[in-house]
Amino acid sequence: MGQLEVWRFMSRFNAFKRINIIQRHLIMSKHTDATEEVLLEKKGCAGVITLNRPKLLNTLNLSMIQQIYPQLKKWEQDPETFLIIIKGAGEKAFCAGGDIRVISEAKNANQELAPVFFREEYMLNNAIASCQKPYVALLHGITMGGGVGLSVHGQFRVATEKCLFAMPETAIGLFPDVGGGYFLPRLQGKLGYFLALTGFRLKGRDVYRAGIATHFVDSEKLGMLEEDLLALKSPSKENVAAVLENYHTECKIDRDKSFTLEEHMDKINSCFSANTVEQIIENLQQDGSSFALEQLKVINKMSPTSLKITLRQLIEGSSKTLQEVLTMEYRLSQACMRGHDFHEGVRAVLIDKDQSPKWKPADLKEVTDEYLNNYFKSLGSNDLKF
Repeated sequence: MGQLEVWRFMSRFNAFKRINIIQRHLIMSKHTDATEEVLLEKKGCAGVITLNRPKLLNTLNLSMIQQIYPQLKKWEQDPETFLIIIKGAGEKAFCAGGDIRVISEAKNANQELAPVFFREEYMLNNAIASCQKPYVALLHGITMGGGVGLSVHGQFRVATEKCLFAMPETAIGLFPDVGGGYFLPRLQGKLGYFLALTGFRLKGRDVYRAGIATHFVDSEKLGMLEEDLLALKSPSKENVAAVLENYHTECKIDRDKSFTLEEHMDKINSCFSANTVEQIIENLQQDGSSFALEQLKVINKMSPTSLKITLRQLIEGSSKTLQEVLTMEYRLSQACMRGHDFHEGVRAVLIDKDQSPKWKPADLKEVTDEYLNNYFKSLGSNDLKF
């Protein structure tokens, strides 16, 4: 090879290297920008999803949903991926819910974010439920609303002593969505109805005792648990279950403590078995115990429209499939976006934080069946389709 050819070869090689470096940088910057809010990594035998907005309690926004969904589908098809793990960054939250403030603000700015957000969120909830690979959610910290949707439909839900579960939507003029109409009425007795209407918070082992988590693990062991899962060689569902079971059995935290609501379950079952919100309120008044009166106080602060939507959603959802429930909830979500209470609830709780929403209608009596039927109406060609 002559000197000229060597020089030509080298310059071509350097140009190639330069382009390569530039491309790598572009890919990386695209990667870090796009995946800042959610990290999607293949580690060992697993696909790992990390919700990565710790300062915002890992609240879920549209771009996160749009990154998670296709990756979940890819991993589900990938013969080299044997399980999927989802967790939240930081110590405070798994996921505190959907980023509803942004949705409300978009409405005020006349941007239509809500139809897309709820549609894609519910599609993701359904994809998690139908996922063919073992799906393990690590529920460390706050797990509410949209965070429940990312976990409760999966096969394995691991709570720690720091887990704080709630479906607090009736306080912001919404309803416990993301499939709440499916999983809540299927909890023991009328527990799900109670949790849905009051937004009552369950902590730690209670999340397991209620049947929302499938396992309970010491938060200090969470890192080790994850490593043990990642180290499995071509695991089956049974192998994954065995590792989780092992950690669960070893966890001594609150092992001998009974379920917090145990002593109130009879009251909950009798008071919340009514078919109307008015009757539930009357039952609580007649019961007169300090527990019942406490719940009464809470319920009286909630959006009357939300309370009635929620009770009907759960009663109807108790005999529907998850997909049918999500279709119903999509209709409800869009009606709530058009209504008054959701935007007022977001204002009172998240924006002005004065905690005193002015609900319209302000009285349960004004939330007639006719008024309610509008919320449950089909959206025709805009209905959610799977």
